Amino acid sequence: MSDTPTEPNQSFLRRLTLVTQPVLTRIAHGSAPFITTFVFIHLTAPVMANLGGTSLASQVMLLGREYYQTPFGEKYLVLAPLMVHPLSALLKRVLAPKPARRLTSILSITGYSVAAAVALHYFTHRIAPADPSPPIYAVGPSELDYEYVKFGLQEWPWRSWLGYIGLTAAVAWHAVEGMAVIWNTWLRPHLGSLPGTKRSRTLGALVAGVLPVATGMFFMWREPLMVFASHAERFKAAFSRSPLYWY
Repeated sequence: MSDTPTEPNQSFLRRLTLVTQPVLTRIAHGSAPFITTFVFIHLTAPVMANLGGTSLASQVMLLGREYYQTPFGEKYLVLAPLMVHPLSALLKRVLAPKPARRLTSILSITGYSVAAAVALHYFTHRIAPADPSPPIYAVGPSELDYEYVKFGLQEWPWRSWLGYIGLTAAVAWHAVEGMAVIWNTWLRPHLGSLPGTKRSRTLGALVAGVLPVATGMFFMWREPLMVFASHAERFKAAFSRSPLYWY
């Protein structure tokens, strides 16, 4: 049997791969700095709770919203990179004749885990509280501060701690793995290898990224809840819409 009929298709797929792989690589790598900036700003608030508790965390969060909750900023500086980054990596894997790394690699596992966790986090903290129907009645931005997070920590401590710390750890681990890939791809020829070993960089990222967030959350968790009972009921209804907080 002749293989002639399949050769044009194979040639097309080969050309498609040659064109798309470099483009998808640039998209995945280029979106990473935007995500890193957002994560740094977003996590600054719980870290500052180490110094001033929930009140200071909420104030810092309001300042951060000037970057990531403006009509332009949220769409194009936060949500677009958060969607483009995993999609471009997924398309690169699907279209590649031989993926650059196994699906079971740390970079892949943490990346897809972060994508799913971020989607759940966004639903829990943005979409569900914005529901205008009773009993939530659209918790507004002025009401949706770190008292909301504190309520979740006190009402569902195990699930909340697992969710927040697990997401932070996965982001930190994926960031250090991805940084190594980007460095080796674009910067290593000019600046040399990254300092330290892979293990030390991973441990450093986890300690620097997770520990201050965890201690800040601990200080918030220990504080009394400073919301009216009616607000607490709305908070509870919003959290209960999320699969993580289903009874």
